[in-house]
Parts: sequence; structure tokens; C-alpha cells
Amino acid sequence: QVQLVESGGGLVQAGGSLRLSCIASGRMFDFRPMGWYRQAPGKQRELVATVSTIDGTKYGDFVRGRFAISRDYDKKTVSLQMNSLTPDDTAVYYCNYQQPVDVDYWGQGTQVTVSS
Repeated sequence: QVQLVESGGGLVQAGGSLRLSCIASGRMFDFRPMGWYRQAPGKQRELVATVSTIDGTKYGDFVRGRFAISRDYDKKTVSLQMNSLTPDDTAVYYCNYQQPVDVDYWGQGTQVTVSS
């Protein structure tokens, strides 16, 4: 029974930066991926970044070196540093944890809005 709570979203101008944080509670496994997905209006939810001890890091194709994910396995937190933001990054960003037996947990999301 994992619970995820996101924070750090907001409104920024193009070229700006934001740092998202997710705090988890419950039983966690370091070797299972934890990270971020996002969903913009009219689009499907897509991978932003995930990390685990055995799979390393994985980024969505749109990131192109602009974002960096970090995970604290002891505190059960994951952060996403986002730089060089563009209006195309506007979306709700969701924290995600993939438990064994293919069970996914999701936070409620945090809104990121990037203005021109």
C-alpha cells in the first residue's frame, strides 16, 4: 500500500526551471522503478523519467538532456530537476512507483505550466 505525494509544480516562463519532488510511504523496493510521467490535455500519459537500482535511469525522448532525476532510497523520495522549460512541457506531472507483480501506484499530480 504505497502512497505518493508530489510537490513543486507551478508557473514559470520559457527557459526557466522547476524542481519536482515526490514523497512515498509504504513498502518500497529499490530495484523497482520510481519516477515521473506527465499528461497534457488531449494527449496520453507519457514517460518523463524513472530510476531503479538495477535498471538505472530512463528518460523520455523529449527530455534531450534538460531534465535530471534523482532518487533517495532511504527517504523514499524522488526528485525531477527540469531546466530549459518550454510551453510544450506544460502538463500535469505524476509520480509513479511500479511494484512487483506489475502493480502501479500514482500520485495525484502536480501542475506545471510554462508560459511563452
